[in-house]
Amino acid sequence: MPIINRIAEFHDEITAWRRDLHAHPEVLFDTARTGAIVAEKLREFGCDEVITGLATNGVVGIINGRSTEGGRTIGLRADMDALPMTEKSGKPYASTVDGKMHACGHDGHTAMLLGAAKYLAETRNFEGRVALIFQPAEEGGGGGKVMLEDGLLDRVAIDEFYGMHNWPGMPVGTFGIRAGGIMAATDRFYIDITGKGGHAARPHETIDPIIVGAQLVTALQTIVSRNIDPLSSAVLSVTMMEAGEADNVISRTAKITGTVRTLDGAVQDMIEDRLAEFVPQFAKSFGAEASVRYARGYPVTVNTPEQTAFAANVAAEVVGVDRVDTDAPPSMGGEDFSFMLEKRPGAYIFLGNGDTSELHTDTYDFNDEAIPVGTSYWVRLVEKALPAR
Repeated sequence: MPIINRIAEFHDEITAWRRDLHAHPEVLFDTARTGAIVAEKLREFGCDEVITGLATNGVVGIINGRSTEGGRTIGLRADMDALPMTEKSGKPYASTVDGKMHACGHDGHTAMLLGAAKYLAETRNFEGRVALIFQPAEEGGGGGKVMLEDGLLDRVAIDEFYGMHNWPGMPVGTFGIRAGGIMAATDRFYIDITGKGGHAARPHETIDPIIVGAQLVTALQTIVSRNIDPLSSAVLSVTMMEAGEADNVISRTAKITGTVRTLDGAVQDMIEDRLAEFVPQFAKSFGAEASVRYARGYPVTVNTPEQTAFAANVAAEVVGVDRVDTDAPPSMGGEDFSFMLEKRPGAYIFLGNGDTSELHTDTYDFNDEAIPVGTSYWVRLVEKALPAR
């Protein structure tokens, strides 16, 4: 495994950064401590420019190569935020903040990109510029979109974006990538059912919205199973149902909430349309009324073919061709790096995290053995995308 020797020398240092971030998690846009540490280190490394304040606490470090004349700018993105969870890993560097933990490895992502920044600022063995993007609020806040709205592309003329995420279950020293949709669109739906309330002992005098809702939860599954091509991917999950206040009262209203995950815009459109058509008619058959509000979240994370092939070749240079899966299964999880890929071509890659707890669990921890692999990938990607003359 041709890890860059200088990166291997940084391993313990990067691990120390990572564990400090892990012990002090911050959520959504409230990443002031993390952002300040990132900005301080980028300045210490000698970055040519450090931009702060995008999406509240986002940071961008600019490193110029040996020459920038006529050169391109490559954007590398890492997310910084944690999750509102209580950690139970038992690690000596576990979260010191109640109700917050790095349960998705963003501490590792930030540390690896800082390691790449240190190396690239030292060597500058490339032409053009690299923009190192440290983003808050990936976990539901759409921080990537906010950074764009705050003028990221006005401040830095980025030509391509690249992102990376650790992946439990994949061996350390392996990568996974695919062209096209690699992470799903994450939409939500909210259904309000209105019936006729009354005494629980006289149900025949009511129109019970709980009965309507219970039947509807099952019927909603036919939108995927009987409307979507079996070779396409789609998930419709009901996650919440609310109704009633007393055990002897049949409520007048009920609410159903859920999520829709898709990898194709046409499938996404079809599910939204079918919900709007199906739900009111279904409720009407019981004598009730129902309305649907459909909220689109993160779009599909779409890897462009040329940049995907390039990223796979870079990964193969680091770990070997046989350790890069170029047809990795897509995930039905969401990722707001998708907003950046809507603006510029690029690719998102999975980095093996080994046999660890799953993402978003209270025992998860980023695997520090993956640090030299991911950091070497970032460096090689820049040097190969912007080769020095």
